[in-house]
Amino acid sequence: MNTLDAPAPVRRRLSAPRHRRAALAAGLAAALLGTLGNAPAPRTQTTQPSVATCPADLLGKATCYTGQDSNGAYYAMAVPTHWNGSLVVHAHGGPDLGDSSDPSRSTDDLGRWAVMVEEGYAWAGSSYRRGGYGTRMAAADTENVRRLFVSEFGKPKRTYVHGQSWGGDVAAKVAETYGRQPGAYDGALLTSGVLGGGSRGYDYRVDLRVVYQYYCHNHPRPSEPQYPLWEGLRADSTMTSAGLRARLQECTGFASAPAERTALQQRNLDDILAVTRIPERSLESHLRFATFTFRDIVSTRLGGRNPFSNRGVRYSGSHDDKALNAGVERFSADPTARRDLSYDSDLTGKVSIPVLTLHAIDDPTAFVEHEAAYRATLQGAGRGGNLVQTFTTETEHSALSDSEYANSIAALDTWVRHGRKPSPRSVAASCAAFDRTYGGGCFYAPTFRPASYASRIRPRPGGLAWPAMTAAQERAWSRIDGVGIAP
Repeated sequence: MNTLDAPAPVRRRLSAPRHRRAALAAGLAAALLGTLGNAPAPRTQTTQPSVATCPADLLGKATCYTGQDSNGAYYAMAVPTHWNGSLVVHAHGGPDLGDSSDPSRSTDDLGRWAVMVEEGYAWAGSSYRRGGYGTRMAAADTENVRRLFVSEFGKPKRTYVHGQSWGGDVAAKVAETYGRQPGAYDGALLTSGVLGGGSRGYDYRVDLRVVYQYYCHNHPRPSEPQYPLWEGLRADSTMTSAGLRARLQECTGFASAPAERTALQQRNLDDILAVTRIPERSLESHLRFATFTFRDIVSTRLGGRNPFSNRGVRYSGSHDDKALNAGVERFSADPTARRDLSYDSDLTGKVSIPVLTLHAIDDPTAFVEHEAAYRATLQGAGRGGNLVQTFTTETEHSALSDSEYANSIAALDTWVRHGRKPSPRSVAASCAAFDRTYGGGCFYAPTFRPASYASRIRPRPGGLAWPAMTAAQERAWSRIDGVGIAP
């Protein structure tokens, strides 16, 4: 999908700056597209996009572009043949854990979100300048790809930021940080969003990490070098995802049929799931995050400081809660590490643009209670009127119906253009028209309202009030030299 072809560049339909399109193809194409799957390409000196082959669903419907910005972030763009004049700026999920920007991430996401382009919206998405955690970095790279689009194609009629999964947190950060700039963003669409922020949004994975080790004793094994579990994994470990999966299987038999598990494996699995409230089908992915992404956050981003705590948490649901609470590893966060993670990824709720969310009720990865946290965050900031939340009866994290995605961006666009705030019921009612085109189904539950975040994720002492970071805290922390996570 990244090989160059010969379609003519799309005609610019809005006023655009007068500048060149020379010095593009050869050097940028070789750097960008000839290295997929190989060593990272060297940084290019230009930020101009180069024409590229569109994903299969967009062939003949759009002109697509790729490039690399001055920070090293690869990006992809698409302008539909019948452009409605508006732009969707996409923030991808993850975070990916590679050292550098992955050129395939933005192009893959363009294919995945082709429905936006099919609906007439131009699309732009960044792969971010590096892998690893960094919400503000990702938000800056998302804003940068918007500016690159404007410099190349002119200012859109309207611009919407869309975030998926962790990208929902990134897009929400974009809305708070850049949404106040006149004309930058007109609305935000957050789908399957991890909206609890970093300082609280991973507490259930902290709990998984310690509860797993209490029952399994193999991560690390007694014979291996020991380390505090808040590190996720020691910095010099060579463990792979396959190796972690093998240890999870050894302890719980999670990949085996129930009849093939030993009695101890079944009891371990039952206890871990009951205590952490994590669905069995997503247990492995959550443990990967609590292992490899925690290592990235702690060892690489925070210099070995601990941002996590489980002090004061009482675990329940096991066959012996007293023994579990007496034996599970306990720790308290380093205040500066928690501050830096909070500053980087927590949300203040200070948004001044319309925000529409879409979330599956049975999302096994970003629990639907993240939406309750986000609602409380905006309400705590006095901005609840800017939010409409919609929910579906689907059971997936990042693969909802194309009909619903098309319907969601249309509902947000109508809200922005006409100033009439939709309701969950009106959004649900408008989906059928899109389903006649995309046939993915409409599964809205317009009366659903998620329970509080604390009903699913065990709160830490003092962790019930939202927002997790107030606007005043954000301002104060921003004055501290080196605060947050470095890009």
